[in-house]
Amino acid sequence: MASEHDEGRDGEATAVPDSPEAKAADQAPDPKTAAAIAAAEAAGPQNGESVRVDSWIWAVRLIKTRSLGATACRGGHVRVNGERVKPAHSLRVGDEVRLRHEGRERVVVVKRLIRKRVGAPVAAQCYIDNSPPPPPREAVAPAGIRDRGAGRPTKRDRRELERLRGLEGMGRPEGH
Repeated sequence: MASEHDEGRDGEATAVPDSPEAKAADQAPDPKTAAAIAAAEAAGPQNGESVRVDSWIWAVRLIKTRSLGATACRGGHVRVNGERVKPAHSLRVGDEVRLRHEGRERVVVVKRLIRKRVGAPVAAQCYIDNSPPPPPREAVAPAGIRDRGAGRPTKRDRRELERLRGLEGMGRPEGH
């Protein structure tokens, strides 16, 4: 008769797949990730303190540099709970951050506040990603890539590339 814990091959008790112990074991990060999370939280804000939105989106690797984060905020590409924000806006746990960057919209919910930039596995633990999936690579394929070593394009090749890119007539003034 099977109980909540069955004996495994080596006589060890194994958790039943639907038990709370099994779910905790599946979600437990590896020791390196756990140590990095602890270090990030130690360097993070204390109770009552907050984190700037430009600093947080840089720390969780949504943007490559903090200055790009500040520029995105100033340009209106960052929204917190539906409102455009300045770079110094304070974030709280549970805020929804929408970021338009590189032709894609990222929608994340803040789980943890951190100030220092961390590795990708740790950064993923700091937010819940509700972003729409990225477009397929075929849809983003650049038009008019020449083969390596094909040499300089001829005038005809250049005009075909311009036509593909939708730049017809941009290089020549009207009437000539």
